[in-house]
Amino acid sequence: MQPQWAKLLVKPSYLAQVVSSVLTGLPVSVIAQVVDSTQLVSSDIEVIQVTSSKRVQNMQTVPVALQALSGRTVSELNLANLDALNLYLPNVAIAARGPGQADIFMRGMAIQPIAVMLAGAQGSMPNVAVYLDEQPVTAPGRNIDLYTHDLARVEVLAGPQGTLFGASAQAGTVRYITNKPSRFRFEASTSLDFAHTKQGDNSHSLQAMLNFPVGDDLALRLSAYTVSQGGYIDNQYGEFTLDPAINPNSLVNLNDASYQTINNQHLIKDDFNQSVYQGFRLSGKYWLNDDWQILLQHNAQQIEADGVFDMDPEVGDLAVGRFFPDKLEDEFNQTSLTLEGRIDQLEVLYAGSMLEREVNQLIDYTGYNNSGAYIAYYTCTYNNPNYIVNYNIPASLITEQRQCKDPTKGFVGKQMHDKTTHELRFVYDANPYLDSVFGLYLDDFELATLDDYVYLAAPELGFAANAPISSAKSINPHPRAAGVTFFNDITRREKQQALFAELSFNLSEQVTATLGARKYKIETDISGSSNFADGIFQGSVNTDRGRDYDVSGGHSDKPLKQSDTIYKVNLSYNWQQDKLVYATYSEGFRPGGFNRGGGIQSTNPEFADVATTYNTDDVKNYELGLKSTWLDNKLRFNANAYHIKWQNMQVSRFDPQNVSILTFIENAADSRINGLEGDIIWQLTPSWRLFAAASFIDSKLTELKAQAIELAPVGSELPLTPNFQGNIRSHYNWKINKYWLDWQLSLVYSQSAWSSLVAEQRELQDSYQIINTSISLELNKWLLQLYINNLTDERAELFINDQDDIKRVTVNRPQTFGIKLKYTY
Repeated sequence: MQPQWAKLLVKPSYLAQVVSSVLTGLPVSVIAQVVDSTQLVSSDIEVIQVTSSKRVQNMQTVPVALQALSGRTVSELNLANLDALNLYLPNVAIAARGPGQADIFMRGMAIQPIAVMLAGAQGSMPNVAVYLDEQPVTAPGRNIDLYTHDLARVEVLAGPQGTLFGASAQAGTVRYITNKPSRFRFEASTSLDFAHTKQGDNSHSLQAMLNFPVGDDLALRLSAYTVSQGGYIDNQYGEFTLDPAINPNSLVNLNDASYQTINNQHLIKDDFNQSVYQGFRLSGKYWLNDDWQILLQHNAQQIEADGVFDMDPEVGDLAVGRFFPDKLEDEFNQTSLTLEGRIDQLEVLYAGSMLEREVNQLIDYTGYNNSGAYIAYYTCTYNNPNYIVNYNIPASLITEQRQCKDPTKGFVGKQMHDKTTHELRFVYDANPYLDSVFGLYLDDFELATLDDYVYLAAPELGFAANAPISSAKSINPHPRAAGVTFFNDITRREKQQALFAELSFNLSEQVTATLGARKYKIETDISGSSNFADGIFQGSVNTDRGRDYDVSGGHSDKPLKQSDTIYKVNLSYNWQQDKLVYATYSEGFRPGGFNRGGGIQSTNPEFADVATTYNTDDVKNYELGLKSTWLDNKLRFNANAYHIKWQNMQVSRFDPQNVSILTFIENAADSRINGLEGDIIWQLTPSWRLFAAASFIDSKLTELKAQAIELAPVGSELPLTPNFQGNIRSHYNWKINKYWLDWQLSLVYSQSAWSSLVAEQRELQDSYQIINTSISLELNKWLLQLYINNLTDERAELFINDQDDIKRVTVNRPQTFGIKLKYTY
């Protein structure tokens, strides 16, 4: 039988035919929306309508720290995905290891990201919520990596947003808002893009959109894209041998053993981290009458990525040495139904969404030989003749000199997400003294994970493949393939119910007080098992070959129940029509959960045993803000200052030498964060506009509560939190004959930041600066753009990690030159 990981290597793309059929025959055009060239010389700053307060409002009138990037801006700056968007959001940090493998942090509220290999089995929920239209699509360690095609805007709300956006909106919320069907005119567009990366491979993309009215009351919209991003990291030739000097805890008695050396000759490849994004969106909107409309929409996307997106400094610049295939397939389908309308003065909206996502991944795990506590047990022969009688192992495995076999190790993982959400909300703004939004929210999330850890030496050493523990609720009840020595077969469930409301009292024409609350109830459960292959202890000393999460270590078949009410208070003052100041107190939370290793006695008695559960961590945010427009709408300046208290921070740790052979989470510390952030848009002339944004953050650990995790000392800065981040962008346009020329130049800067909160893994990431530039030529419906990203070929250290037990550095894409052609019909 062909193993799962072998099938993954050859599986075809399921969206290729769909995308091809959508794109065939459409004219080459400018992206999603028609751009009127007269906008290029507008002397007023663009007004963006947002829905961050669950109603449509001018972003300058919303007393919330908010950045919004319009669909046009996203396209002009070639911000294809979250990694690119992050450069222009100075209060946002990302710990990413490649497509679909990112943790998002805001306002310095960052922790130690859990390894993507264990995100499904043990990862805590993120503290930044990610929304696709009305549905949260947040996932542990694997936030959906949406390609930014045909978007109306991206909204980034900083600070706790728990009253309106619920669990995980603890540090902020990122919202992708898609373009909806329009019944007023026919639109069609496509775009072509080709780019070359220095020291890397070429990239290309083809995107299209079609919007067409059907009669007076129905409109359909179809958009699709296929994007190939060339690789820039080389898998170079390397050799690997077990070394007792590196991992003495496992190999201390093997100094006289023989060791097999492996090489990766069969996997050598230049630019091996290529990725392909393919997707489409089909939506239909029907106007029942002047007051009511219904929208049905389906989103689908698939990512196929090879290789890794972080380099090994010991191997070389943009280089690694990998001994097991690295490959990712990540696909999702989301179907949503939205009904909105009015009953007299009451606005009503129902939004229901269903999300299905499947992630299959292969990862080289050979580096685990350098830290695993039981490497010799799974990799080397034995020299005690009594094992033949006592443990029924073959005589051929008893050798006078221990022989350590092939050390190649790999991870073969599969995750399945099934999420259904319902929200019913009401908005009432007819009363001159009171505005209100209130509603009901339901969420049912199931995350099923199958994690197989493959040790190539295990079959030769007599380890037999097992099925999951029979008493557990198994996803796959069948025995695993030969070589799988450890595996998770785990299902996690999270059910939420919430009532929410925000009431805004208009105390005068200039002063408004808002009170918000969210009462929630969450049930979290874990079922299934973690399992070890049967080996030399089968039927004897170690009869427990795994953990059943309905009976072991304090676990039961009962869910963990959590309930509470969080609050928000806001006072805003419009001292002039276009100038607003506000003060806010807000709270945020994210759910607790179960530890797989709960109840296991620590290996080192100086460390506490791992608790069965970990609790919510809670945030209290105090904030002062300003939103203002000056010089007859030629200058916009927004800023805010905040103080955050973060209590019972959820921190993850894997320490098999002292604590547990399973990764665990602990409410390990408290911290405080002081910050200042702001952004400016300045229309210097009708043709020249400047944009700037910056954040200043001072973060500190204030109390250590950890008993099993060794953290940096009190007073230390939080990880992935530069003291200063900022960007500045110049946008200049002018007309030559019939042509419009548009030139943009941007600089992104970040100070240094620590990589981790765990003392042993803490390392300083260097500061960096990135320069991007582009020039566009537009004539009527045609647009040609030339761009250079990372003009100086900077190696920005974005995320240092040892999740594969070898130090790795995620860097930005090297210098890239591109050309893009667009046409709009």
